[in-house]
Amino acid sequence: MAEVQFWGRLSNLWKGFISLWLEDVEKKQPEIAYQNAVASMTEKYVRLKHATAAIIRRRDELQLRLEGEQKELAQVTGDLNAAMDTNQDDLSVVLIQKKNAVQAAIAELDAALAQAKKDADEAKGSLLSVKSEIERLKAEKDRMLAKMESAQARLKIQEQIEGLSVDAEVKALETVRTHINTVVAEASLGHELAESDLDTRLRALRQQSGTTTARSELDAMKAARAAQAAQVKKSM
Repeated sequence: MAEVQFWGRLSNLWKGFISLWLEDVEKKQPEIAYQNAVASMTEKYVRLKHATAAIIRRRDELQLRLEGEQKELAQVTGDLNAAMDTNQDDLSVVLIQKKNAVQAAIAELDAALAQAKKDADEAKGSLLSVKSEIERLKAEKDRMLAKMESAQARLKIQEQIEGLSVDAEVKALETVRTHINTVVAEASLGHELAESDLDTRLRALRQQSGTTTARSELDAMKAARAAQAAQVKKSM
């Protein structure tokens, strides 16, 4: 008993693994899932079609039997009236019994035929419903796969856009910009250094010139004072 339970549990576990694996495959390949569903529904439709055909065949057979019994009843009724008209009582009794049996058979056939017609209508309804579901699944398959394809294309474009990095280009341009600015700075520095050198020499020249001028002015002032002193002495 324990061994039977073990193998039963193992079988259920294996079925569970297979089911999960199939679900994973169908998620990745939705076309397979829809195709499997359509195939399964089509198989059910074929079986239901055979069953419906058997029900309709039985309904038609009951209809024929009922019509046969009704003809038989009409014949027996005619024979009974003829026997009664000719005072054949013994034959009339037999015909009455036969008439009762035929009427009972007709009642049974009426009930069976009514149920057969109901079963046939329900089977045809189910058949049409399954056929409609198959057509709906096919249309849904085309529509959903088209949506899936569109979504996958959009995702691919988004991934490509997100994957487009401009870091390398920006870094390359930044290096070029830095180099250009450095060259410009070096050129400006040379000019500034040249200007600074001239300014220094000019300031030195002006300082030296100012000193010379001041000394000359001092000598002139001293000479003027000496001349003035000499003049004073003469006048005394």
